[in-house]
Amino acid sequence: MNVSNTHVAVIGGGCAGLSAAAALIEKGFQVTIFESSSQLGGRARTVLVENNSLMHLLDNGQHILLGAYRETLKLLRKVGVDEEKAFMRVPLQINMHAASGKSIFSLKSANYLPSPLNMLVGLIASRGLSISELIAAIKFMVHLRRTQFQITGDKALEQYLIEHKQPIKLIEMLWEPLCLAALNTPIAIASTQVFLNVLKDSFSNDSLTTSKKNSDFLLPRLDLSKIIANPIAHYLQENGAKIKLNRRIRQLELENDGFSLTTRDGKAFFSHVVIAAPAARLDKLIESIPKLQNVYKQTQSYSYQPIYTIYLQYPQDFKLSNVMYGLSGTLGQWVFDRGQLCDQKGLLAVIVSATGKHQSLSQDELALRIAKELHQAFPDMPKPLWHKVIAEKRATFSCAPNLARPTNKTLQPRLYLAGDYTYADYPATIEGAIRSGISCANLIVNSLD
Repeated sequence: MNVSNTHVAVIGGGCAGLSAAAALIEKGFQVTIFESSSQLGGRARTVLVENNSLMHLLDNGQHILLGAYRETLKLLRKVGVDEEKAFMRVPLQINMHAASGKSIFSLKSANYLPSPLNMLVGLIASRGLSISELIAAIKFMVHLRRTQFQITGDKALEQYLIEHKQPIKLIEMLWEPLCLAALNTPIAIASTQVFLNVLKDSFSNDSLTTSKKNSDFLLPRLDLSKIIANPIAHYLQENGAKIKLNRRIRQLELENDGFSLTTRDGKAFFSHVVIAAPAARLDKLIESIPKLQNVYKQTQSYSYQPIYTIYLQYPQDFKLSNVMYGLSGTLGQWVFDRGQLCDQKGLLAVIVSATGKHQSLSQDELALRIAKELHQAFPDMPKPLWHKVIAEKRATFSCAPNLARPTNKTLQPRLYLAGDYTYADYPATIEGAIRSGISCANLIVNSLD
């Protein structure tokens, strides 16, 4: 078999499926993407919401990318995305505001220095830590560097931090917010090793020219569909890929040396299949394939974590003094000023990650609670004009210690799995999803050599 008579079906049009398709198209393969919904992008998409008869474009969630997301940035460059127009790049910064209205902790990475000096200098210049807390943080960073961000035997991150004598304030102001942002998993049950993998990529010093920027936050200036799904889809279609929206796979069957896929259009044959659907939706796709029952058992045992994004619209002349703040002692964890980010003037996005008390509230109750918290933290704020809550109740898998995660290559020849859950070094992130898709594409390419 060669490239010319190889036709790959990619099931799922999220970041994993799109990256697999882009890598395969670049190598000359025939590719067809099947997406069950009406738009591409998975969780990294834009939704249209109505308020007072007016329509608003809102991201499905407020995302933060990191400068260390090398494969994501490489893919976006390949499909023609201008990074400076698409993202606001800011040095790693945490500005924690208490409900009392006081700034209680601030840290900004010194991005003019290579890693790990940028973080160490940032810690030394931080505000809100005592001398003993500062020394504990620096000792911990030195320890991580010395051990190459590796531990023997994974464990819960909170336990690991306590064992390494990290003060409570440091955990609450620095490590817990970073854990929630990176893993979307409570610190009490989050994987230490996966968290350290993200830190390692962010504070690595593989080259002085790039390591300064690995820890930068990349905040989307445009809605996510314009940054990710639309330009990748345009690239794919320009290069011959077929994209079929609203095409749920009704049945996936083994047929001769390949596979038949049944949709509402009937059956079609493919030589290879990349399943890039979420882990929670694998069951019906793989139930007829005996060699994937081990994967089924693994993924059915997963638990999931929610992400709530609370959008609050204020008068257009209102803005925060910084583009983003962390919140302490509140249900809200991060607040972003989308007026400064993407010219949605007066619009704030507040993130509540992982499980918590907020899940017992109705969406209106949650929005009211968040608005009150913001007013306490920033007393000069006016009242919001309207709100919209977007709840992803199974946004990510719980990134627990020693979680069994399947590989991209399965026991079934010519069938591969892509998705953030298959990239074992990372939590559920855009970067993990994109790396998994590229890995699947490489496995297919190498199988034909």
